[in-house]
Amino acid sequence: MTINHMAILNDVTKCTGCEQCVSACRDYNALPKEQNWRWLKDPHELSSARWTTIREEKTARGRRFVRRQCRHCLEPACVEACIVGALKKSPSGAVTYDPELCIGCRYCMVACPWEIPKYSWEDRIPLIQKCSLCHDRVTAEGKVPACVEACPHGATVFGERTELLAEAHRRLAAEPERYVQKVWGEHEVGGTSVLYIADFDLALDDFATHVDDTTPVPNRTFRVLRHMPSVFVGMSAVMGGTYWIIERRQRLQKEGASTGAKDEDGTGGGSEA
Repeated sequence: MTINHMAILNDVTKCTGCEQCVSACRDYNALPKEQNWRWLKDPHELSSARWTTIREEKTARGRRFVRRQCRHCLEPACVEACIVGALKKSPSGAVTYDPELCIGCRYCMVACPWEIPKYSWEDRIPLIQKCSLCHDRVTAEGKVPACVEACPHGATVFGERTELLAEAHRRLAAEPERYVQKVWGEHEVGGTSVLYIADFDLALDDFATHVDDTTPVPNRTFRVLRHMPSVFVGMSAVMGGTYWIIERRQRLQKEGASTGAKDEDGTGGGSEA
């Protein structure tokens, strides 16, 4: 891992749910106004107009707020699933998206273990939408992500991943009675660039229950994916044959209809008795 691999550390114990990070993300990325689309169970879910969100959890210690966004996995399944290279893992750690290359297959949405990428169904030309870790802002302008800058309570900090991991473990050791002794994102699915520490088990949150495995998702799916080229070839042959049969049947039906019409008006070429 390179020393410039950047990450975010979220301290759930400090988050008040003010959503200033959500507003900053919307403003910086010029996201459209949120609407209560029928495909959203909750208007506060991640969507094409909301790249980060706050989820409230009721715990034994009271209400807690957990920020949800793209995790920018160290070995992202979405990047492996993208057949045209629209999604890329940058040297800085961010998983970036190029809409000019995207063909709209949405394989990334299926591959992501966190169910993060969303599709702008409401647009005439839909695109994948997700957090970019403010890649351009960080690399070109030397600033921290907009969400981090906006946090008034220091619940979200930005820096090199190795340093943030050290800081997370320092906090756990300094106040063992305050925190669960775990850094979420350190190892899950091979590790992520968005880390969490909390005073309750984040596995209670439904977005974390199925990704406790430390094996990167691409490693687990490669045994299937490596067979996909031959599958595509076979499917192409089947679909091509199906198209030929359907097209031939339609052509014959048109020819039959045309012949029938000629017979009815007496122009079919037959001789009269």
